[in-house]
Amino acid sequence: MDQVVASRRDGSGAGKALDIVPGAPAGANEGASSASHARRSAVDPPVRDPTAYAFTDHFLDRVTQPGRYVTFDAVREAIVHGQLRWSTTDGWRFAYTDDGVRYVIVVEDTETPSPVVVTGWTEIVDPEAARTARRFDATDVETIELRSALSARSEERIPDEIRPREVDRPFTVGNHRVRTDIGDGYVVCADCNGRFRSKATLTTRHCR
Repeated sequence: MDQVVASRRDGSGAGKALDIVPGAPAGANEGASSASHARRSAVDPPVRDPTAYAFTDHFLDRVTQPGRYVTFDAVREAIVHGQLRWSTTDGWRFAYTDDGVRYVIVVEDTETPSPVVVTGWTEIVDPEAARTARRFDATDVETIELRSALSARSEERIPDEIRPREVDRPFTVGNHRVRTDIGDGYVVCADCNGRFRSKATLTTRHCR
């Protein structure tokens, strides 16, 4: 995992990890306590105490970006109540679903002085429930689904997956604020008017 920079806040670190699912690394110790953080290793499940966690600058930046939908409340709910899974790409993840939206929170608590929330994102798991939820409107749901499509195949051009989406409120990808009209096979930056068909181009080309 890449080195992260975290904003610190106090916390006891006390907690217990539950509902480990298959796929965790060999040696994972269900129910491992964080009472002695010094003895923890990458295979030990992270703590279930949200007050123990600091936040990386990367995560704090994401919280403030339009179209991210990850909140501090979602982080707390995911850590306390979410499913805990191991990913070979980024380690431990908490996943919590509410109103048809899954909040995925990636954490690290072995290579830093205190546990940290590294990053997070949203996924639509029930479009109908998301569209009828008070907290979301149709553009919110379209935004989450479009961002998910761009991230799932980040190196590829995906005009066929962009074309069905209509997002009139710009959301941030890389340093661009993008939107799209239904029928267009690209997103358009609201600031530089650039047209993009993949996340790779959005994150490697500067906004002019």
